[in-house]
Amino acid sequence: MSLFSKFLKLSGRPLTSRRIHSTTDPEGSSRRAWALIGRPLRWIYWLPLGLGFTQYFYTLKTVRGRSMQPTLNPDTSSWDDIVIFDRYSINSGEPIRKGDIVALRDPINSRKMLVKRVVAVAGDIVKTLPPYPDAEVFIPEGHVWVEGDEPFRTLDSNKFGPVPLALLDSKLMYIVWPLDRIGPLRPPISPVSKKGASRDFRWYSDMAAFEREQRRQSRVTTRSTTTSHS
Repeated sequence: MSLFSKFLKLSGRPLTSRRIHSTTDPEGSSRRAWALIGRPLRWIYWLPLGLGFTQYFYTLKTVRGRSMQPTLNPDTSSWDDIVIFDRYSINSGEPIRKGDIVALRDPINSRKMLVKRVVAVAGDIVKTLPPYPDAEVFIPEGHVWVEGDEPFRTLDSNKFGPVPLALLDSKLMYIVWPLDRIGPLRPPISPVSKKGASRDFRWYSDMAAFEREQRRQSRVTTRSTTTSHS
């Protein structure tokens, strides 16, 4: 008896041949392959829809800078505002109204986007602010006059003049972040305090916004209230 047979006998293992069976499952492998391929295919399928939605309907933007304070990015917040902009209303030709906050291409540097408030529309006459060279400007057809809410920290029409409607990208609709300011934008109104109630910071902030809006309106001689985007 060979040494190898003796070893198997002592170990209690029968001296038999073993056949190695294949564990390959063609159907299971196919399913796993399709699972790996299917995920990116789903992304590819839905990607054009997502891009189309943000291009023609609504998009999220982060607003940076202080030119729209206190409406956006107030000093009381440590966050940059994240907002929803409506592109559909601009693309569909809905009227642009005074008081709308819009995103537009910088007329000086087309690679930049600006966020400003529409102060005057076609047919209006605006009393300008420095550094604009003329004291008053007539807004021609197909143009608007835009300004930042913070006049000392803004690059706006007082620098580059009336803006063609073709440069408008979208209209601000809703603040989604930070959560303590979530909600739609509302026009400034005079705050009302209850009799005997103390006036808090919110009251003074609302009053400042209302007075700022009154000063803007006093600089505009209105000949029409809206203009169409074509």
